[in-house]
Amino acid sequence: MKLGISSRLPDKCHYKSCPSHAGGPDSLHIVRKGNFFRSSDSKEISRYLCRVCGRTFSAASSSDCFMQKKRTVNKSIVKLFASCMSQRRMAIVLRINIKTVVRKFIFLGLNSTEKNNEYLNHHYGQTGQKLVTLQFDEMETFEKSKYQPLSVPIVVDPVTRKLLGFRVCSMPAKGLLADIARKKYGPRADDREQSAKDLLRSIAPFAAPDVTIITDQNPKYPAWIDACFPNGKHLTTKGRRGCVVGQGELKSGKFDPLFALNHTCAMIRANVNRLFRRTWNTTKRAERLALHLAIYMNYHNTVLT
Repeated sequence: MKLGISSRLPDKCHYKSCPSHAGGPDSLHIVRKGNFFRSSDSKEISRYLCRVCGRTFSAASSSDCFMQKKRTVNKSIVKLFASCMSQRRMAIVLRINIKTVVRKFIFLGLNSTEKNNEYLNHHYGQTGQKLVTLQFDEMETFEKSKYQPLSVPIVVDPVTRKLLGFRVCSMPAKGLLADIARKKYGPRADDREQSAKDLLRSIAPFAAPDVTIITDQNPKYPAWIDACFPNGKHLTTKGRRGCVVGQGELKSGKFDPLFALNHTCAMIRANVNRLFRRTWNTTKRAERLALHLAIYMNYHNTVLT
């Protein structure tokens, strides 16, 4: 619903329990009932009365930002979360309380998750433009300490470099950290297969039946992909050493078959501060990392690419 004073009346009552919804959209029972000044952004908002249920509502009642006092900083917070800024520094820059930043982060993360789903449905579902090529791989980070690693499976459209989806899941420590991690934290669940399959199945409705999936030579990927894309074509390419220390996403050499995915992952690691390899930046809760990545995914698909 458009905010502000408008000459057009809403076509239905805001309250879903109103009996007027049974008759379909009809604005004959909606009348104006003045307006009010919203001090948070200095706007005049129209108020309406439903003559069927007798309740009033405004043009802002159906807004996602309903009852928010700091709605003017929402766009700035999204931009800063996608620009490698921490929550504490964000509070200093925007001159707001750190608790406000945390509340905005949760709200914007959930809102971005819905927008990401709408983006997929609009660009690849309703229009009939099916994906013919996908690139799939996993990023690795950790929560709290390096003894508690996390896996972030990601799917990218190599043509447009759009982020199509991701998941965040736990994985056991490996290498020299494995024994220490088991002694300190006990056995750690490995949810990589379940999360990867869940991600691929969520992308399957938007892909062509004979879609081509390009990955590296991880021995686990063929079984995961065959389970989700039985008629798809799986191509593998040999992984290579990163061109920058600590940045394994960008590969050395002239041609990288997974360039779209690796470059996108490098952008994520450079712009999402929770993926910095410093303990004061890394996420302390996996679900909060998922919200942060949802914000970045929305910004990446709508602004950066």
